[in-house]
This record gives sequence, C-alpha cells and structure tokens, in this order.
Amino acid sequence: MTDSDVTPKQYGPADIQMLLKLLPHRYPFLLIDRLLEVNEDYSGIGLKNVTANEPHFIGHFPGQPIMPGVLIVEGMAQAAGSIVLLVEDGISAQRNVLFMAIDGAKFRRPVVPGDTLLYHLTLLRKRRGVYRFQGVATVDGEKVAEAEMTAMISEEPAA
Repeated sequence: MTDSDVTPKQYGPADIQMLLKLLPHRYPFLLIDRLLEVNEDYSGIGLKNVTANEPHFIGHFPGQPIMPGVLIVEGMAQAAGSIVLLVEDGISAQRNVLFMAIDGAKFRRPVVPGDTLLYHLTLLRKRRGVYRFQGVATVDGEKVAEAEMTAMISEEPAA
C-alpha cells in the first residue's frame, strides 16, 4: 500500500447545530450555515446562503443590497475556525478561535441576496496554536473574494 492509496480522514460535513456547538457566534453574526467538507489536512468548504432579510442589507445599500466584504471575510474566518476545532477537538470543542490578521483581501464582484457563498479554506501554516489559512469565496463557481487569515486557538475553555 502506498501513501496515495490511503484516503484522507474527513471530519465533515457539519450542519448548523454542530456549528452552534463549535462557535460562540449567533445571529446576526453567525456567517456560515454549514460545512460541506472538512479534511484532516485542515482544508474544507463552508456554505452561506445569503438572504434578503439579513440586517446589514437595510443600510448596505438601500435599493441595491450588497453583502459587505468584511462579512464575507468573517464568514471565511468562521469556517476556518470551525475546521480547526473539528479536526483537533471534534464536536466536543470547548476552545475559542481568535482572529489575529487579515492579509491580501480582494473583492472581485458583489454578493447579493439569493447568492450561495462557498468558502474554500486551505491551511497554509500551523505553528504553536497559530493557523494561517488561504480563503477563497465563490458564487456559482466564480471567485468573489479572497484573503489570507491568521488566527490562534485559545487554550482557555470557551464560556
């Protein structure tokens, strides 16, 4: 048997109930609806259904609702944090993920109500509880945003 014959372990998918156990975020700041895929190499895909009744659309912008780019990046970060917690702790995760940095954020086209965002996350580096991810957000296979994100896992239990 060779390394290529070994199927990587998968930890997902994870539905909204599992995400609520993993993350401290709640509506209106929970920006991920499910994890479609979570792999042992800390990669995965998260999903966010963008709906017209989300509160940020009231003022961003009236008559032409556009999801703020910072919320797209936050959604990617929440997906990355969920992936780390699932791979390391499983469903019993009791630690917090703390955002440290965002680099190279780029926004390619607006995200609007009715879109389904897919957050594609790939681990770039892991060192002493600090994780750096490449995130790419897509809608219908088209890249809408990308960023590199750095976060740390708190050794303090989540409240």
